[in-house]
Amino acid sequence: MGCCESIFSRRPHPEDNTKSGHNHNNHHLQADPPPPNGIDSGPSNSGGVPEFSEFLLAELRAATNNFNPDHIVSESGEKAPNVVYKGRLQSQNQNHRPWIAVKKFTKLAWPNPKQFAEEARGVGKLRHKKLANLIGYCCEGDERLLVAEYMPSDTLAKHLFHWENQTIEWAMRLRVALYIAEALDYCSTEGCPLYHDLNAYRVLFDENGDPRLSCFGLMKNSKDGKGYSTNLAYTPPEYLKNGRVTPESAIFSYGTILLDLLSGKHIPPGHALDMIRGKNILLLMDSHLDGKFSTEEATVVLDIASKCLQYEPRERPNTKDLVATLAPLQNKLDVPSYVMLGIPMQEDAPPTTQHPLSPMGDACSRMDLTAIHQILVMTHYKDDEGTNELSFQEWTQQMRDMLEARKRGDLAFRDREFRTAIDCYSQFIDVGTMVSPTVYARRSLCYLMCDQPDAALRDAMQAQCVYPDWSTAFYMQAVALAKMDMHKDAGDMLSEAASLEEKKQRGGKGS
Repeated sequence: MGCCESIFSRRPHPEDNTKSGHNHNNHHLQADPPPPNGIDSGPSNSGGVPEFSEFLLAELRAATNNFNPDHIVSESGEKAPNVVYKGRLQSQNQNHRPWIAVKKFTKLAWPNPKQFAEEARGVGKLRHKKLANLIGYCCEGDERLLVAEYMPSDTLAKHLFHWENQTIEWAMRLRVALYIAEALDYCSTEGCPLYHDLNAYRVLFDENGDPRLSCFGLMKNSKDGKGYSTNLAYTPPEYLKNGRVTPESAIFSYGTILLDLLSGKHIPPGHALDMIRGKNILLLMDSHLDGKFSTEEATVVLDIASKCLQYEPRERPNTKDLVATLAPLQNKLDVPSYVMLGIPMQEDAPPTTQHPLSPMGDACSRMDLTAIHQILVMTHYKDDEGTNELSFQEWTQQMRDMLEARKRGDLAFRDREFRTAIDCYSQFIDVGTMVSPTVYARRSLCYLMCDQPDAALRDAMQAQCVYPDWSTAFYMQAVALAKMDMHKDAGDMLSEAASLEEKKQRGGKGS
């Protein structure tokens, strides 16, 4: 997706360095290596997770292709009050460009940016391999965004209620129950016992098929803490009574997840409790399991669910009780989760699709700056159409001077006087009345000709900000990255540019 701000000039948040000697700004790190097969009994902290930091809005716009609806991964799509997008960051690590999940709050949910940042930092301190960890936030203008690790293997709701090839086998359901209990116990131990709106959509599966608890539920959906969006039939009684979320509320919601795992359906707790009282466990069990489960184990899980769903919060078990009861039930410890889910083990990022290269793509793949120069000269400014709409009042003397600076830059660019072109284009850009992606692309090439790939990359990123689907901006980023010996990232960027060109040829946007 590229990146609209230079990753080499970002500054750490001012509060970060007061708390730690580490660099809190380096959030573009490689994710955890895959754990051993089956249940991982290693340390609880997730050492490869990036440290929590503040993101730039331009960076998140670029990562999500300007919050493109095609990138929405939350269950209700654009209709949800707080939408979650999938995105991909630029990275200094040439072997890794992290995928992220970005939760975009409504503008009225958190009017106070300081309060939002403080809440986010509180959740951002948590690090555990059973969590989809929060790695950052953004708080620019009216925008309020959270950034988390992206989990590529769908939700528990998808695997339980909307599966295609196979349902989740019994041993995997027990693993899900334990992992989520362990995640809740960790959060409680670390002083974050409140979890808002725990449901099957909050249970995610990573690239290894291991279940993780979404960090988004650890933060309120708004400043007033109205934390439940689920059907009232599944809402903790105390929340219905006084509108407050307590640590015991998460236990009640966890009980509804246990019912989901047992039944394969989203059964209202009241109805399920009636079945439990009647000891009608076989009627409750998911028929798609075809009887392939231990009645004794199912009875234990059903008993836990019954205790979690007690009306009085004080009568519910705590998280340590849940873990202690579920741990002995685990089996198939040597079988990886992705096998039991019936999915292929995914790479950290989907493979890059190969597309046929245009003349521009071919020139960029060969880093042939002379050929790129010729193409940009011939293309002129046709790709700038629609990026600027100027009123009559804007045609001032300053405007004429700015256009004259661009004209001088174009003549210098044509004549390969690249340092002069840089100066002239900089005069045009600094005025700021018009924003031209072509000028940024041309100045980017000038910087490459002058052996300044960092500056070239910044200009190519700015071109993408102005025109998010412009393939030339991606091509120029690819060349700059290659000049910086970031060849893996350069290859990915080249493929994305080719994909945009192919999209345009099919009638979409891009160039």
